[in-house]
Amino acid sequence: MTTSNNWRKSSYSGEGDGNECVEIANSPTYIAIRDSKAPAMATLTFPAGAFAPFLDALKSAHSTVTDFARFRG
Repeated sequence: MTTSNNWRKSSYSGEGDGNECVEIANSPTYIAIRDSKAPAMATLTFPAGAFAPFLDALKSAHSTVTDFARFRG
């Protein structure tokens, strides 16, 4: 599978940790995410309909900022 060149960073990316985030690219059939620090490395790809449930599962598993910070390391 080839990914498009429409990679974009989160709107939460900014000064300081702005280089440590994920980037996302989408098409009508898939959503792809990658590490912005290593864009040439592996890409995690989801069928378009599977990405929202994936995010919902992450949100419910780590519902507070403290939980997310612990998860992030």
